[in-house]
Amino acid sequence: MTLDEKLAAVRDDLAERDGVLVAFSGGVDSAVVATLARDALGDDAVACTARSETLPEAELDDAKRVASEIGIRHELVEFSELDNPAFVENDGERCYHCRTMRLGKMYEAAQSLGIDTVCDGTNASDPGEGHRPGLRAVEELEVFSPLLAHDITKDEVREIADRYDLSVADKPSMACLSSRIPTGLEVTEEKLSRVEKAERVLRTWGFSQFRVRDHDGLARIEVAEEELDDALDPEFVRAAREHLKDVGFDHVTLDLHGYQTGSVSPANEAYDEEPVVADVFAEDYPMRE
Repeated sequence: MTLDEKLAAVRDDLAERDGVLVAFSGGVDSAVVATLARDALGDDAVACTARSETLPEAELDDAKRVASEIGIRHELVEFSELDNPAFVENDGERCYHCRTMRLGKMYEAAQSLGIDTVCDGTNASDPGEGHRPGLRAVEELEVFSPLLAHDITKDEVREIADRYDLSVADKPSMACLSSRIPTGLEVTEEKLSRVEKAERVLRTWGFSQFRVRDHDGLARIEVAEEELDDALDPEFVRAAREHLKDVGFDHVTLDLHGYQTGSVSPANEAYDEEPVVADVFAEDYPMRE
């Protein structure tokens, strides 16, 4: 099928429903689903964002802005993953526990609005991207994934976003804050807060694809390979070192492998060996001229 044919099939599929609630993060996948739902159902399509400790404020602000850009009704619900001991334990199923709770809140919101269908932004590329226990929650809760159902890949999602002139068409993927904490280390509000504050400085300095991994007080900064030179800039090194120590990290390091999806998750295949970490943020690190 051509992309135009896939889009027509998605719209027709959505239009057959009395209404849909889209689990809406404000990323490109959920933004495309919300846009197509708005096209197909008008005011009977609703976007819903779940606010919790694992959602950065900057991402919540983005979700509000993008929903307004699309012109879709936007609802907020609140919950805390930290209320679930299985989530806090941070085993290999953390994303399953999180997604189950988050989507459960979506169904509660949908029920209160008289909506039967909850949609999400899972696309046809997602099932092949390594350890994704959250996808099992999507299946178990019978969430409708229109992009997956109609074989729309991540590249096609971005093409659709371009067609609709969505501002998030090129936005990098942004997983929840708990993904920065290595499997086996307990998830706490303190860790989530210092990761969010630490990543704020990278965003301020213009990095586009990055993570700050929290190894129990040691911050491991990952940036895209093409941005590694910028991460070694003496001014950024000084700013990051001071800021990250101010927010509660004992040590600050840079991973010379660069950004890797899921580098602290189980069954990660991104590394054949331990991350290459340089303490370029040490006080006595020799600065480049």
